[in-house]
Formats: sequence, structure tokens, C-alpha cells
Amino acid sequence: MMRRFCFAAALMLAGQLHAAPDPSDAASPVIQADFSDPQLVPSQWTLILHPDGSGHFRSSSGAKPGAKEIEVPSIDRDITVSKDFAAHAFQTAKARKWFGVQCESHLKVAFQGWKTLSYSGPAGHGSCTFNYSRDKEIQSLGESVEAVAQTIMEGERLEILLQHDRLGLDQEMEFLTEEFQDGRAQEVCAIRDILERLAGDDQVLERVRKRAQYLLAHDPTS
Repeated sequence: MMRRFCFAAALMLAGQLHAAPDPSDAASPVIQADFSDPQLVPSQWTLILHPDGSGHFRSSSGAKPGAKEIEVPSIDRDITVSKDFAAHAFQTAKARKWFGVQCESHLKVAFQGWKTLSYSGPAGHGSCTFNYSRDKEIQSLGESVEAVAQTIMEGERLEILLQHDRLGLDQEMEFLTEEFQDGRAQEVCAIRDILERLAGDDQVLERVRKRAQYLLAHDPTS
């Protein structure tokens, strides 16, 4: 979607929404990724990551546009990603001076949402905000954390559908599988619990169970 925002105004919005890790907590290295796009639901989310792969995810709530304006609940829960994913994130932070660099390209490209990557820990602290970065490592990490966030939000949708619309699980699981296969969703270990329940639930469609089993087979922590 080609949407262009005034750079100064959007950067101010990103700064207002961003809550950087506390640099005083030097004993606990942490990377924080903040995302904001007022035209999406949720319009804001935060992913906190530790070197061992543990972390936390929280997102805003909101209503999807449309006649019925379906409310999307906020998410606030602990998550786990693979140690390899976490290691790559921290290696990128180190290589890019703990994100204490200028990472916005200032190119006239489609608006992709403001991303702020932050680090705090024994080595120091820093952060940078960008819509699109010319730095391939920064841009790639931004895309990867977005894909993890997408996985977590899909997991939340699956939880809701399992409780209220089991038939709707078929289409949602098909969509999630496609996202995983083309890289828009990553680190399915972050939603392992709901996938295990779907894989073992004989009250849902067989296609749903098989897709859940397929995703679990690609869990990087297995």
C-alpha cells in the first residue's frame, strides 16, 4: 500500500510511542523493537527480547475498519523465540554500534510503519528509528521482528477462533501457513501452545490439525 507521511510528523509520532529500555539496567542486556502505523490494527506493538530467546510482547487494541468494526483485543504476554534468532538480533545490534546509528534512508519509498530498534546492557545503549533503512542488516532485522510479531498476533486470532468460531480456524490456519512459507511469519515457537492444542483437537477440521502439525514440525526450538 503506497502511503506517504510527512517525515517530521511521523518521526515525532514514533518518538512519542517509543519507550526505550532503561539503560540503567546494565546487568540485563535487552533489545526492544517498537512498531507504529496509525492505519493498521493494532497500530502499535512492542517486542522485548533477551539473549536466551525469552521476551515479552504487547500490542494496542483497536477496531478493524468496516461496517461492524470488530474490536481486536490488546496482547500482553511473555513469548519465546529460538536462541538462534535472539543471537542474530544481538549480533546485529553489536555490529551496528548497539543501534546508535542513523538508520533512516530518507528515500521516497512506500510507508512501511515506523520501527525503533533499541539496545541496553553492559555494552551501552542506543536506538534508531526508520521507515526504510539502506542498511541491509537493520532493514532485515526490522522485517524479521515484524514477522515474529505477525506470528504472535496470528496466534491470538487462533485463540479467539478456537473459543468462538472453530470453522473460522480453517481459513486462518491456511493464511498463517502461507505467511510462514513466504517469510511473513517467523518463529512459530512463539505460539507453540495454541498450535499444540489445535494439532491434538479432534473437534476441529482435519486440515486445521494437519497445518498445525506442519508448523510445529518447523518449530526452531524443537
